[in-house]
Amino acid sequence: MRKLIYIVSVGVLMTLAACGTAGKQARKKQAEPEQVSLSLEERRKFDYFFLEAVRMKEKGQYDAAYELYKHCLDINPASGAALYEISQFYMYLGQEAKGEEALKQAIRSDKSNFWYKQTLASYYEQKRNMPKAISVYENMAEQFPSRLEPLMSLVDLYNRTKSYQNVITVLNRLEELDGKSEQISMEKFRMYLLMGKQDSAFIEIENLSKEYPYDLRYQNILGDVYLNNGKYPEALATYQHILKEEPHYAPAVLSMASYYQKTGQDSLYQLQLDTILMNDNVLSDTKMELMRQNILQSEQTTKDSTQIVALFKRILARPQQNADLAMLCAQYMITKNMKEESVPVLEQVLSLDPENKPAYLQLLSYAIQDNDLDKVIQIATSALEYHPDALEFYYYCGIAHYQKEETDKALEVFTRGVRQINEKSDKQIASDFYAILGDIYHQKGRAEESYAAYDSSLVYNPDNIGTLNNYAYFLSIDKKQLDKAEEMSYRTVKAEPENKTYLDTYAWILFEKGRYTEARIYIEQALRNGGDKSRVIVEHCGDIYYMLGEKDKALEYWEKADAMKETEEGETPPTEEEIKRLKQKIKLKKYIE
Repeated sequence: MRKLIYIVSVGVLMTLAACGTAGKQARKKQAEPEQVSLSLEERRKFDYFFLEAVRMKEKGQYDAAYELYKHCLDINPASGAALYEISQFYMYLGQEAKGEEALKQAIRSDKSNFWYKQTLASYYEQKRNMPKAISVYENMAEQFPSRLEPLMSLVDLYNRTKSYQNVITVLNRLEELDGKSEQISMEKFRMYLLMGKQDSAFIEIENLSKEYPYDLRYQNILGDVYLNNGKYPEALATYQHILKEEPHYAPAVLSMASYYQKTGQDSLYQLQLDTILMNDNVLSDTKMELMRQNILQSEQTTKDSTQIVALFKRILARPQQNADLAMLCAQYMITKNMKEESVPVLEQVLSLDPENKPAYLQLLSYAIQDNDLDKVIQIATSALEYHPDALEFYYYCGIAHYQKEETDKALEVFTRGVRQINEKSDKQIASDFYAILGDIYHQKGRAEESYAAYDSSLVYNPDNIGTLNNYAYFLSIDKKQLDKAEEMSYRTVKAEPENKTYLDTYAWILFEKGRYTEARIYIEQALRNGGDKSRVIVEHCGDIYYMLGEKDKALEYWEKADAMKETEEGETPPTEEEIKRLKQKIKLKKYIE
């Protein structure tokens, strides 16, 4: 059966009975186009020029097509096809009066053409000339009695013009053609109510129920119609009849809850809700809506999350149709800061829906908060099985391996991750990927690959401060491209003038370039901003003082750096070679590269 959603949504026009006679009379007054009898040669020419016009139109050569169609009309002024095509050109050029007339001539020339009339009716509807549009559709409904489209259009237009009786008349014709249906009956019910004919309205739904006596859905619709229109005894009797035949019929169970709610029987309403939520035959969407209502009601009254969580647990202990209810429960627990309780629910979500990305991300965030690196790796690795293009999972998995000093595994993860980067990827994330790759490559002594990775990072985000700092610092350590290093480092200092690490990097680049006085300014700023707790910064300070000729001060800072037994958080522990070199500086009381 055709659904009324099509009937109501097709945008077309008016009057089934009202304008029919007038329309016919008007058409009689219009001159019929003079039919032309073409010779064989004229017919051959007409066909040639018409096909050539079609070809020009398809190629987008509209001027040529227009002239060819006009030439076709010179040969045969009564050609419906040529008149129709010319009418479309007139419409496009804004000459609507000419376009309308040409379209009418096309219809008069070929009265059996459905689509010419459809085009004219749509034109009138677009111009909001409802009477004319309705007249055309009326004619089409009479001429093409087996076609549904004109009737669908008339239903919509009569609705818009509030011609409710005409709507019912057309709906009756649709029923004759397409059979009785829920959509048509509900629309007729609505029309009768708008006309104030309540008895007829209810008879319509009752007839629908009688038409399908073994379909409980239609009986339930009847009960809902009674309920929504204040006929509570009739609604209750209908629901009880359904439940007697099928006690667990989900729509009727749900409708009974609505009945209890509307009649103010709160305790029975809550009991019925519980019955619905534990009913395996009730759709998950219905349960979701009910739980949302419960949560909203709880938030507006008691705010007792324990009751909501207990109800969720009872529901989730039963077989689930999908992961929706588990996800709703997890989201509720998260808003209530119930982290521990939400973890098994999120795991249940993934057991029901292994591709659920939000669940993976939430579990990942918990593992990161707990600094549980093994858990981060486990969750991210599982997520990548279902989301191999999700950069965030590569990122956290790689970082976890890196923090565990599993640099080979970290490198492997990040290398796989960068292969997923494309033009649609988040540029900031892509930049961070290459930045970390650069750090790993440098740590493994692969300097050229490190610099190439940093360059890629800056292509995606030229303002990536972390990349600019590390790139500049490693260039200075390798004594390469110091001008480029200085430029990059200066940008980081401008962006964060109190960042001790960036200040130290800039000072060290100035040191490598022999600008010791400037280097001193920035290393002292680094010390004032917390750098006095960094072994590297304190040692750099000693080196700078030495080059300025303040050897006693240099020795003081070297000894202070040597006394720092613990490495500051985030700082790479010194190598044996670096420790040995610092001790040599102290012993010889001079700077050693």
